[in-house]
Amino acid sequence: MKNLNFLFVFLIFIACSKDKQVEQALQENESIIGLNTFFQLGYGESALYLSDYCLDVSGLDSVKASSGIQIRQLDSVLIITQSLDANAMEALYLWKNGTASVIPVKRSLREKVDFIFNGHGNEFKSVQIKGSMNSWNVNSNEFLKEGGNYKTSFVLAPGDYQYKMVIDGKEISHDDNPDSISNGMGRFNQLLKVGSPETKELFIYAKRSLRRIEIKGLEEGVSAMALWNNIELPIVKEDVNYFIDIPSLAKDMKRSFIRVWAFDKSNISNDILIPLEYGSPLKAIADLVRSDKHALSLYNVFMDRFYDGDKSNNWPDTSGEVLPKANNMGGDIRGLIEKVDAGFFEELGVNTIWISPIVKNTDKPYGFWPDPKTKFSAYHGYWPVSFTLVDPRFGTAADLHELVDKAHTRNLNVLLDFVANHVHEEHPYYKAHPEVATDLYLPDGTLNTERWDDHRLTTWFDTFMPSLQLDKPEVYEMVSDSAVYWIEEYKLDGFRHDATKHVPEIFWRTLTRKLKERVIEKGTPIYQIGETYGTRELVASYVNSGQLDAQFDFNVYDACVSALVSEEGSFEDLSKAIKESLNYFGHHHLMGNITGNQDRARFISYAGGALNLSENAKKAGWTREVGVGDPVGYRKSKELMALVATLPGIPVIYYGDEIGSYGGNDPDNRKMMLFGKFAGPERDLRAATMDLLHFRNNSLPLIYGDFRVHVASQDLFVYSRNYLGRSVFIILNDSDSEQQVSFRPDADQTAIPEKTKKKRAISRIENHMISFKIPAHSFEIID
Repeated sequence: MKNLNFLFVFLIFIACSKDKQVEQALQENESIIGLNTFFQLGYGESALYLSDYCLDVSGLDSVKASSGIQIRQLDSVLIITQSLDANAMEALYLWKNGTASVIPVKRSLREKVDFIFNGHGNEFKSVQIKGSMNSWNVNSNEFLKEGGNYKTSFVLAPGDYQYKMVIDGKEISHDDNPDSISNGMGRFNQLLKVGSPETKELFIYAKRSLRRIEIKGLEEGVSAMALWNNIELPIVKEDVNYFIDIPSLAKDMKRSFIRVWAFDKSNISNDILIPLEYGSPLKAIADLVRSDKHALSLYNVFMDRFYDGDKSNNWPDTSGEVLPKANNMGGDIRGLIEKVDAGFFEELGVNTIWISPIVKNTDKPYGFWPDPKTKFSAYHGYWPVSFTLVDPRFGTAADLHELVDKAHTRNLNVLLDFVANHVHEEHPYYKAHPEVATDLYLPDGTLNTERWDDHRLTTWFDTFMPSLQLDKPEVYEMVSDSAVYWIEEYKLDGFRHDATKHVPEIFWRTLTRKLKERVIEKGTPIYQIGETYGTRELVASYVNSGQLDAQFDFNVYDACVSALVSEEGSFEDLSKAIKESLNYFGHHHLMGNITGNQDRARFISYAGGALNLSENAKKAGWTREVGVGDPVGYRKSKELMALVATLPGIPVIYYGDEIGSYGGNDPDNRKMMLFGKFAGPERDLRAATMDLLHFRNNSLPLIYGDFRVHVASQDLFVYSRNYLGRSVFIILNDSDSEQQVSFRPDADQTAIPEKTKKKRAISRIENHMISFKIPAHSFEIID
């Protein structure tokens, strides 16, 4: 790390010798694959697995740390503690033959927090709390009585934590705490606020200057770190300006990256990410390739409900126990091939197809819904009876080969939904080795089913779905081998991983290491995105160099739904949620921003009022026809699409959301996809989605840009994305009336045109303020 007060002469000396050092570092650290993600320190001691970052740990000469942290090494694990005077960012150096690869380390800001519930003279049999600080697990914390109070404690990072008190088994409001927030479902949760609400914001940005990068926003007394790939670069101060010289070696590489952070004792800035194209900052969209992960845009194809291209493999359950809504409907790989051939995905503006599981599933009905009575077929693909066979109801291995080949010809990626956590009870592996499953019954005799939080690593999803003991070597080695098989055999581009938080980390580490050794090291990039419902801390624990690239950001999605649907929600709350995710996952993260998914009722039905946020959406889908409701749902859906397409992260479109598919929860949210000519609002929503996705595909600020919020109120939201001096401004108005919006861009942001993209006149008022009128329930973009 370079302190910005280092002597200028010393920096010049380093700059002159850097190219030789960088070249040697790359040659000596070829076992480092990909960009080293930052490591987040926890409370007390933290364990870092060197194998997450380096394939050949034994080849390292040594591991050193910057002055604010201490390390001790136990084989390939580092035990890290931080000093009281540590910077907000420190560094680890993996040394080999005199050169080092850098792992950025984020200081832990977690602290012990005492929580007191005043009984006001009342005696209670049990006092419990559930909230975002304990994964909503009511049994996580024990309260001790002290006088008339009940006390427990948490170890938490600064932030706002939603919670509910549970007194003698009943949820109550915590009347002593006036801070509350909408839960997005028509009710309120209390807020536990940790840390000072006033924190200093460090914000840096980059400008291009010939073969140099100028870093703006650095201040005296603030330190900074700059990396080219994983190799540290000097930051050169000239007068009051700061520069990074691009290594000449970068000219020989199609893609490399420069990353920069600024930090002090308490704060870390946004991160700058600059992709290089043969040594020059990327400036042409045409130079992007489908393996550039930040440029991905996903479309979730729910295979059985997408398109039926081969009637011969339609085998719906005929037992009479399954209602049509819960039965196979005939969608298959052949149908998906037809839509690839027709250019469906390029026309919409997505470049990555995420297909639901196509592994062979049971052909018998299971499960039960009481009203109306029905079982379910395995149309969804999540009840596997094989690890490697394609389900004949979806097609053949040859069909899958053809799909991937044709997708790649059209520069489309294909991700496979992989189920590692569990199998179906008919799976031959489980039948032959029932001991590989976790226990169906807990020690107290209760069923270990749907215990999502208190027994998340062992719970069964249902009594016929054994969860595997994926912490056992014989199990995680075999299942991870089967996952790699799909990639190697079919040349797939990655995975969507089901039920990520229910799988031990050793499995994800084993799988990712095998992918690095057998696929990625040979030049084939792989993108892995997981599914975890829970706190950002839990979600982030699976996102790093040794595990997954990303997960879906359900927390931001919930905040979007609340802001656009709930009367209690606001864009101010959404802005806070986005910033919290940026703090956990980085400002240039690869997290998925979703329009919806197979486990949620359709957004448009909430937005139009056909569904209430507080009702049972699954029951609604079975007992009535859930439509759109008020047509304003289409306008709000456009707002959601605008957010998904322009926020940091990867857009993820759930099939049908682009035309306003409606419905309650599973299986009502899994209707057969509609194709053809759409009239009225469906056509307009699809056109808006296409415009937004194509605009993102052609906008480097939306792919690699910084993120700044300019206005965040109840109904107005204005933010910008900036890449090397070019800015895009996004404005949303979710009020019921036209609004005059005014905001002041940063001084160095691009000159503002005369009109918005929708041809609305832009006026300039005093102090460089920008002002124009925006209609109710709409969005606008200034480019």
